[in-house]
Amino acid sequence: MQKELLVTADAQTLAFEVDCHLFQGSCGFPAPSAWSFIFDPIFSIGPVDFNKPMLLAIIGTIVIVSLFWAGFSKPKVVPGKLQSVAEILYDFVHRGIAKEIIGKKGEPFVPLLVSLFFFIWVMNLWAIIPLAQFPVTSLIAYPVGLALLVWVVYMSVTFRNNGFVGGIRNLCVPSGLPKPIYVILTPIEFVSNIFVRPFTLAVRLFANMFAGHILILVFTIATWYMLGTVLGTVYATASFAVTLALTVFEMFIQALQAYVFTVLTATYLSQALEEAH
Repeated sequence: MQKELLVTADAQTLAFEVDCHLFQGSCGFPAPSAWSFIFDPIFSIGPVDFNKPMLLAIIGTIVIVSLFWAGFSKPKVVPGKLQSVAEILYDFVHRGIAKEIIGKKGEPFVPLLVSLFFFIWVMNLWAIIPLAQFPVTSLIAYPVGLALLVWVVYMSVTFRNNGFVGGIRNLCVPSGLPKPIYVILTPIEFVSNIFVRPFTLAVRLFANMFAGHILILVFTIATWYMLGTVLGTVYATASFAVTLALTVFEMFIQALQAYVFTVLTATYLSQALEEAH
């Protein structure tokens, strides 16, 4: 057991070794590892450790609430700059997602969709913010929590709108197909709608943010690792250019993943509001 702890400690030290450079010494490339996603607690309350991702999630929530609160707490006929920004952001989800996908029945769900979109987007954006530099959604617990929230709302709306029997029919029995096909299709629809949907919703967001963070880490660390000699500096310059390109691309992916998560949520709610046939 003691030997395992020593190996773990050495791996953590290597991952953050600052004096390790290519062509200088015998140390290897300090590649990102599980330690890149593990943070020491800032403080603890009983068995609960409060760490950096939790802090970023709370700060992000405060930023989102403050923005919309400041924009809409005292609305004016002629909006100011902050109100205009808040209205544009709100309308993007309201008109572009809720109305387009759900229609008039989507009005009660606009607050949920707006909250999901901007919370996920801000949690993703932390990856490129100096000092933070970590996407909160690259930890599976956060996408799973969001997916479970969507699943609970999806199931609640389905059964509230259709009743128990109608809800089961809505989830498992597509309309307009030959009856023999239902023998095969009904179990598939049941598994897909009740189990696969929340799973893929969480994994899609997590996998994209996890992979993006790993890629940026690899080239960021490589930039530092290859400095020290003339040839190494040439390699480091190329690695730094790739890091910048990946960061710009990651900004697009961060917004896209928030959009995809919200669109899929709206799609599920739209299907839940459909009458069972």
